[in-house]
Amino acid sequence: MLKRKLFQYQGNISAALVLGGFDCNGPSLYTVYPHGSTDSLPYVTMGSGSLAAMAVFEAEYKDAMSVEEAKALVQAAIMSGINNDLGSGGSVDMLVINKDGNTVLRNVVRPNERKFRKAGGYSFPKGTAKVLTQTFTPLSSLPIDVTTTRSPAAMEVG
Repeated sequence: MLKRKLFQYQGNISAALVLGGFDCNGPSLYTVYPHGSTDSLPYVTMGSGSLAAMAVFEAEYKDAMSVEEAKALVQAAIMSGINNDLGSGGSVDMLVINKDGNTVLRNVVRPNERKFRKAGGYSFPKGTAKVLTQTFTPLSSLPIDVTTTRSPAAMEVG
């Protein structure tokens, strides 16, 4: 259902997901791309740091890893994404899923912790950022120009 809905919107929902679980067939791991395609692989990466993380998985993954070995590998992969991509966040979070349930591991590593925090935090009084002009135009008063064009159907030439 999720795959069909994402395909219907052709990436405009912009949801890139990693889904994992454990059922009667054992563990499963999937990626669901914004346009609706899916992959099922032994290891997957998504997001802006995914290429750096994938490089770590491709170099170090092996079958039948212990939970501790797998957690160390995932941590190294996420750290590679954090260190090689400015948009990849600043902490390592993991979810360990097995036949008995799941364990959430938050802030396993926080490599970019802020070194300074002002005592009492910051306070910005009203008027700190001056508003120079202000206008309000109701949406209902805007002119509406609706034109429709017929798009060719799939596999139809122009």
